[in-house]
Amino acid sequence: MSATVSFQVPAPHGPSEVTVSYARVGRGEPLVLLHGIGHHRQAWDPVVDILATEREVIAVDLPGFGASPGLPDGLAYDLPTTNAVLGALFEALELDRPHVAGNSLGGLLALELGREKLVRSVTALSPAGFWSQAERRYAFAVLLGMRGIARRLPPPVVTGLSRTAAGRTALTSTIYARPARRSPDAVVAETRALAAATGFTATLRAGAAVRFTDGVPGLPVTVAWGARDRLLVPRQGIRAKRLIPHARLVRLPGCGHVPMNDDPALVARVLLDGSR
Repeated sequence: MSATVSFQVPAPHGPSEVTVSYARVGRGEPLVLLHGIGHHRQAWDPVVDILATEREVIAVDLPGFGASPGLPDGLAYDLPTTNAVLGALFEALELDRPHVAGNSLGGLLALELGREKLVRSVTALSPAGFWSQAERRYAFAVLLGMRGIARRLPPPVVTGLSRTAAGRTALTSTIYARPARRSPDAVVAETRALAAATGFTATLRAGAAVRFTDGVPGLPVTVAWGARDRLLVPRQGIRAKRLIPHARLVRLPGCGHVPMNDDPALVARVLLDGSR
């Protein structure tokens, strides 16, 4: 079931209220799921039911994405602010150092939360921040292109494209290795989410200077990379392993940048193993 929660976050001119939409299901130790830029919490739908048999799963729409409104004036879409927002969210939901897993931007945020000791384990799927400058520029150009297409296509065209395997491939092959497997309704919903994401531009702008250079000492870390990731290429996983030597590096055969839909059983197993 989806819900919203509002809470206070420190801001330069006094506390500001932030509202976050989320879905919470299952029983067990809490596992928070964080999506990538331009996506929404439904990106995790292919694995949620599997995870919920062993975890209490909290899938979050990041501020300015999905059903969560944007951040109020005075709060930036940068890593320190997002850390503060997610820390306050955990308190509002009475989550004491949950496990956290993230994809792309969400993977970077999960690692940052781990570095700040706000969580008990981190699983990062193709996390941002391990790129070279050329790789970052390429990824940002692709993301801007996807956003432009999503905003220009009339809704009836998106719906029509979603009804064929070729159309779903045209819309989503950048992030999925097996785009034809994505359901038509999911493709329509995520294309609309990308077009409507109020936090997209500011988040991308803040990401231009981001590189993850610290370790994540003192807690379990898993970094998993789709072998067919076309957005953040798999060699970035090798850099992540060098920077976080104790991390478990997992290869996801046949998976793209957003692997949850490409191989739900494999990804769910990685998430469960990483959050023990």
